[in-house]
Amino acid sequence: MPAPIEDYALLGNCRSAALVSRDGSLDWLCLPRFDAPAVFAALLGNEENGRWRLAPSDDVERSTRRYLDDTLVLETTWVTAGGRARVLDLMPLGEVNSVVRIVEGLSGEINFEMDLVMRFDYGRSVPWVEKLDPLTLSAVAGPDRLLLCSTVEAHGMDHHTVARFRVSAGERQVFSLRHQPSHLPVQPDCNIERALEQTIAQWQAFAARCPDVGPYSAGVRRSLLTLKAMTYAPTGGIVAAVTTSLPERVGGERNWDYRFCWLRDATMTLLAFMNLGYFDEAQAWREWLLRSVAGNAEQMQIMYGLAGERDLHEFELPWLAGYEHSQPVRVGNAAAQQLQLDIFGELADAMSQAIKGGLPRHPRSASIARLILPYLERIWREPDEGIWEVRGGPQQFVHSKVMAWVAFDRAAGLAETTEEGREQGRHYRQIADQIHHEVCSHGLDATGRYFVQAYGSDEIDASLLQIALTGFLPAHDPRFVETLAQIEQRLLKNGLLLRYDTDSCSDGLTPGEGTFLVCSFWLADVYVLLGRQQQAQALYERLLGLCNDVGLLAEQYDPAGKRMLGNYPQAFSHIGIINTALNLHRAQCPVRDRAASGAGDYV
Repeated sequence: MPAPIEDYALLGNCRSAALVSRDGSLDWLCLPRFDAPAVFAALLGNEENGRWRLAPSDDVERSTRRYLDDTLVLETTWVTAGGRARVLDLMPLGEVNSVVRIVEGLSGEINFEMDLVMRFDYGRSVPWVEKLDPLTLSAVAGPDRLLLCSTVEAHGMDHHTVARFRVSAGERQVFSLRHQPSHLPVQPDCNIERALEQTIAQWQAFAARCPDVGPYSAGVRRSLLTLKAMTYAPTGGIVAAVTTSLPERVGGERNWDYRFCWLRDATMTLLAFMNLGYFDEAQAWREWLLRSVAGNAEQMQIMYGLAGERDLHEFELPWLAGYEHSQPVRVGNAAAQQLQLDIFGELADAMSQAIKGGLPRHPRSASIARLILPYLERIWREPDEGIWEVRGGPQQFVHSKVMAWVAFDRAAGLAETTEEGREQGRHYRQIADQIHHEVCSHGLDATGRYFVQAYGSDEIDASLLQIALTGFLPAHDPRFVETLAQIEQRLLKNGLLLRYDTDSCSDGLTPGEGTFLVCSFWLADVYVLLGRQQQAQALYERLLGLCNDVGLLAEQYDPAGKRMLGNYPQAFSHIGIINTALNLHRAQCPVRDRAASGAGDYV
C-alpha cells in the first residue's frame, strides 16, 4: 500500500522526478523523462510494481526530514536505540538521469537494509539483472537499462535486489541508480561527491535570485524550486505535475495523467517566474510555446508533450491496482483534443505581461497572433469544455468567454502602443467590447444579480473569481460582489473552495472530489483586491498550513479526511503560493500604486 500523498518528498533534475516517502521508499520514478514509462510504480500499485526502499532495519525511535537549504537534496535523519544516521537523496543536475542515495553515520551504529525492486513499463516488466562486477548491477528490459553502483555488495532474492549493512559514526555508503539506453556501451558512474556539491550549488544559486517577499519568502522560494524542478530543461516545457492517476476522490474514476505541458498551467508558471524576475526561464518557456503552437491555428491544442508532441493518446493500465484502489490508471490525456477557449486569454495575457516585464518581442509571436486572433474571433461564441475539462459535453462557460475577452483586450492594448497597430487595436477593442456585452447579457442568473457557471445555468463556479482578477469588471462592481457572495455561500467547504459542485453539475463523471487548492488562492487574491487584508492573510496562512513538512502541495485537499488528493506536486497550487504572496506583499507596500482592476499589475 502506498503512503498518503502528503508523505512524499520530491526529487528532480529538470528532466524527470521521483517521489520518496517518509519511510525511505522511492515509489515513483519515470525515466528518462517525466512522461516516460515508470521504472518504480508502487505509488499506483504495490512494491512488486517497482520501488527502492532504503531505511534502518533496527527499530526506529524517530525520524525527521528536510531539504538542505534552498535545494532539492532531501535529508532524512533516523534515530534508533543504537545510533543516529542520515540519508541524502538527490537527482544530480545534468544530462545523466540518476538517483543518488547516500547513507552517513552520525553517532553510534545503525543497521540498514536496501530493497530495490526494478520494474519497467509501469511495473509490468521484470528486467534481466546481472552483475557486471561485485559492486555494479545491470538491469535490462527492451530499450532501457538501469545500472546500480554501490559501495555495498547487493544480491538477488525473489526478483528483488537486496543488501544489509551497518554504518558507524563517520562512515558513508553510497548507492547510485542511473538510466541509459540498453544498446549503448555501459557508461561510467559520475563522481558522487562532485555531483552532490554541484547539485547543491546549482539549486542554491537559482533560489538566491528570488527577491525578498517579506514573511512569505521561504514558502515562495520552495514553490519556485518546485516549479523549476517541473521544467523540462532540454525544451523549456513545464509539466502540470510529475504524476499520473493520483485520484481526486479516493476510490473514484477522476484519475488523470498530468505529466504534460498545459498551456494554461505553463502560462501561469511563466507569470510566476517573471513576477519574481526569472526571465531566463520565462524566455525558455516562450520559445517552447512558439514552437509547439506553430502551424494552423485550428490545430492548436490545450496541451502538448514535453517537446511539443501533439499525440497524447489516452489509455489504461489494467495491471496496476491504482492508488488506494482508485481506478482506472490512465496514461496520456484525451483532453488534449478538447476546445478550451480560455487558453487564448491565458496566452495573450502572458505575452502582454512578458513584454511589459522587459522580455523583448519575439519576431514569431506577432505572426502567430495574426493567425490565432482571427481564429478566436470566429469561434469565441461556440460552447467549449472549459477550464475544468468536463467530459459531459461542451457548454457556454462564462469563464471561457471572459478569457476570450482577455485575449482581445490584451491584444488591443499591445497594438495600440504603436502607430501602425492602432487600426488593428481598434478592431480588437471592438471584439472585446462585443464579448463583454454578451457575457454581461447572458452570463448572469435569472435575476441579473450574479454570474453563473454557464449561460442559462444556476450553478456557481470558482473560476468566476477571474472576472475581477483579470480586470473584466472592477472587484467592487455589484454583480461581482454578489457573485463572490454566492461562491462563498455555495462552494466553501471547511474554509476552502470547491471548483464547482460535482453533485449538481453534470461533468460526465461520478460526483465527488476534494477542494481545489488554486481556487482558494484566487479567493485570497480577490480579498486583497477588495481591501479585505485580514481575510486574505488568514486564508493564505491556512493554505500554507496544508503544505507537508517539506513544503509541497497536491492539486486538491480533503478537509474531512485531512489529506491531499490529486496529482502531486501540482504546479497550479505552487503558482498560487507565489502569486498570492506577491499580491499580499504588494498590498502591504504603500510605495506601489496598484490599480484596483488588477489588470497588468496584479498577478
